[in-house]
Amino acid sequence: MTSFAKVYCLLGPTAVGKTDLAVEWAERFNCDIISVDSALVYRGMNIGTAKPDAATLQKAPHRLIDILDPADSYSAADFCSDAIREIDKSLQQGRIPLLVGGTMLYFRALQQGLTDLPPADPQIRYVLDAQLVATGLQPLFDELTHVDPVSASKIKPTDRQRILRALEVYKITGVPMSELHLQASEPPPYEFVNFAILPEDRVPLHQRIEQRFHAMLAAGVIEEVTELRRRGDLHLDLPSMRAVGYRQIWQFLDGDCTKEDMVNRAVAATRQLAKRQITWLRRWPKCETFLTAEALRSTKISFEL
Repeated sequence: MTSFAKVYCLLGPTAVGKTDLAVEWAERFNCDIISVDSALVYRGMNIGTAKPDAATLQKAPHRLIDILDPADSYSAADFCSDAIREIDKSLQQGRIPLLVGGTMLYFRALQQGLTDLPPADPQIRYVLDAQLVATGLQPLFDELTHVDPVSASKIKPTDRQRILRALEVYKITGVPMSELHLQASEPPPYEFVNFAILPEDRVPLHQRIEQRFHAMLAAGVIEEVTELRRRGDLHLDLPSMRAVGYRQIWQFLDGDCTKEDMVNRAVAATRQLAKRQITWLRRWPKCETFLTAEALRSTKISFEL
């Protein structure tokens, strides 16, 4: 039987405590942290993405953060190529690759190979159908234009079936359908060892999400988005500016909502992101799950190549 090198993965929804645990593991077990986060790749987006600070990065460097300008796009295929390169570097140096993050599409693409589109989700389709009855098709098409302008540009505003499917794909994955039309590929030859923090009680998680966003406000996230807007080459249709928090703050700066509304929308969007992440994790194959970061921290983990 062929023996593959082990690659360790720490998965979990936003605000669950992955980074602190990963830094501890990196220091104790000779691990190289490789970020699996679609927002941390962008330079200049530090506060709103909860990017590790300079002191943390000096103690435990993270690969695949600050590698792109916010004007650039980054696909699951791009991530796979970059992650494989960094994993191989780590293994060649006799170190342990530790992939950490919450972008489940990237984890799936790396571990299972790039696929086209997810299967239908009856619950999400039911919600979309109800919205169609309540508001008509135009608001749904407008929503698609915001979250996936590339797909929207190829769909007629009257094409009910394709509009609903494109929105369904986005709501399932959190990624525009236009980015998922990738040619299928085989996963790389590693043995992936998955640990996931999967809380059953969402109330504490929701509280941490709200507390963290208020901490971001105190740290200057509005000023961070203001500086990004001043560049003049960024807009809300870019993948970077679709990151939770950034879109809502941008809309507030545009005068589209009050500050209170912005806070409520940003917190709600982050909670929805966490819900999607948890849904993905519950379907994840071959994954050892823990209710909290502390529960995983107190478990004896053996890292080996």
